[in-house]
Amino acid sequence: MGTSLRERKKAQTRLLIADIAMGLFAERGFDGVTVAEVARAADVSVNTVFNYFPTKEDLFFDRQAVVEDMLAAIVRDRRPGEGVLEAIRRHTLDGLATDDWSTGLWDGATDFFRLVESSPSLRARERELAGRTEAALARAIAAGAGATDDDPTPLVVAGLIAGARNAVLSEARRLLLDDEPFDQVKSWAAGAYRRAFELLENGVPAGYGSRR
Repeated sequence: MGTSLRERKKAQTRLLIADIAMGLFAERGFDGVTVAEVARAADVSVNTVFNYFPTKEDLFFDRQAVVEDMLAAIVRDRRPGEGVLEAIRRHTLDGLATDDWSTGLWDGATDFFRLVESSPSLRARERELAGRTEAALARAIAAGAGATDDDPTPLVVAGLIAGARNAVLSEARRLLLDDEPFDQVKSWAAGAYRRAFELLENGVPAGYGSRR
């Protein structure tokens, strides 16, 4: 069945509120804007805002449900015969090439990162979201592999993938916040991801980093 008119209107209202909120956050910073001010700018009541977004942080991370399920969805939708690492590597590198926001790097990401860095509550929510994303990935891996409840492999694999991804994105963010050109940062990230997936697939070379 198609989406009802009521559902479409609710989706439009939600998007309108989120877009207006992000514009205000970009102009005055996350901590410099109240929910009441967002409601006035969107011409809705404060209660309406909270009906769509239970917290102010939810207004900022309005796509958090999509982000939380993103890696898990890649695993669920992977091609026949394609492994977990292969699928995530393909999606990541293809996404970087097309500036897909779901990779965590897109043209304009610097302003987003500055807003997050400026607010302790946003940084805390970002950490929570990363944890939920990793947990969802582990569940998807376990389901796809038919793993038993006591098999730690899905948890470990999800942790390795999430850790590698976070390492690359954290450094890319640092470079962007240091005003490095976006195209250069994206190129570095693509190379870093290729190396990361090579290490994930083949393991860290024996003796790497040993003391001389």
